[in-house]
Amino acid sequence: MPHTVDVLIDRRGLSITELADAAELTVERIEAIVSGRCTPSPEERARITAALEVALDEVSWGHSINPRNVRYHRCGLPEHRSES
Repeated sequence: MPHTVDVLIDRRGLSITELADAAELTVERIEAIVSGRCTPSPEERARITAALEVALDEVSWGHSINPRNVRYHRCGLPEHRSES
């Protein structure tokens, strides 16, 4: 069963910084992937799985943030908008 990157980091006992260094990616990029704000490119996936010493199919890569929630948190629901 695939696991998210954050679960695999915990299992390996790594920090975000250690994973970023091992995968040769920025800490900011790893944080975005771990938090589910973005999905890594195929090259980034290969780097991350190599750094975590797992197979590609052992990782769940999907977004964890509902895009609808992002939109409404940014714009507000119609009933919460002020009418000018």
